Amino acid sequence: MQALKDISFSVYRGELFGLIGPDGAGKTSLFRILTSLILADSGTAKVDGLDVVKDYKELRNRIGYMPGRFSLYQDLTVEENLQFFATVFHTTIEENYYLVEDIYRQIEPFKKRRAGKLSGGMKQKLALCCALIHKPSVLFLDEPTTGVDSVSRKEFWEMLKKLKQQGITILVSTPYMDEASLCDRIALIQHGKILAIETPENIAAGFPRKLYRANSDNNYLLLKELRNNPQMESAFMFGGDLHVTFKENVLASCHCGLDPQSPVFKEISTTEEDCFMNLMNDNG
Repeated sequence: MQALKDISFSVYRGELFGLIGPDGAGKTSLFRILTSLILADSGTAKVDGLDVVKDYKELRNRIGYMPGRFSLYQDLTVEENLQFFATVFHTTIEENYYLVEDIYRQIEPFKKRRAGKLSGGMKQKLALCCALIHKPSVLFLDEPTTGVDSVSRKEFWEMLKKLKQQGITILVSTPYMDEASLCDRIALIQHGKILAIETPENIAAGFPRKLYRANSDNNYLLLKELRNNPQMESAFMFGGDLHVTFKENVLASCHCGLDPQSPVFKEISTTEEDCFMNLMNDNG
């Protein structure tokens, strides 16, 4: 099975770039190629001006990589893990402490605790510190907020904003559509193919039709009826509502076999998730 299909994109220096897509979309494979961990079957890639194959040794000194799974030494303490990674890159914690100070301060009370005994949020912060301690110019974060609580997710993105101010180029992958709006630009990816690359605002503004919200006492029945309606373009479940579009931007005067007062259609603004679903339909 082909993991990536004709991928081509560029990231601006100092940009916070998001790779947005569900599990299995190809995000991890792409990051592993760009960090020189696996070889692509064809094509070329450069990071910070360096070829990921020919210049991989120099490249690894310039990038930081935080994989999706916690990959630090679980039997080492927080302090020992950070010291180890500093030593590997021929630097010291003190030399680049200003980069990790805000993050490390939150885990410093647990510096003598083994990494394997940390909570998910604390593991996340330690992994980020270890990825930053050698002052990389480009930082790759593969689904860094997956499996952590909402408070830790919010804190993590606040950290990324501060790191961006240091001039670090950040590429972050995530399956969470609500994190797309926190990036400067995003690439929507599915089945190894990039569907769109734009700012979150322009992605949402490019939605081609009017979008409506609908609900009833039986949303599953409503969804079935709507999908059988010839005037309907698309219908998807979004939490407790349905998001629907109609052909030629016309709200059909149908009641779908339900009470004449239901469903109630209300025009709403589009989100990145609506755009992603629409692009999946167009490329399905």
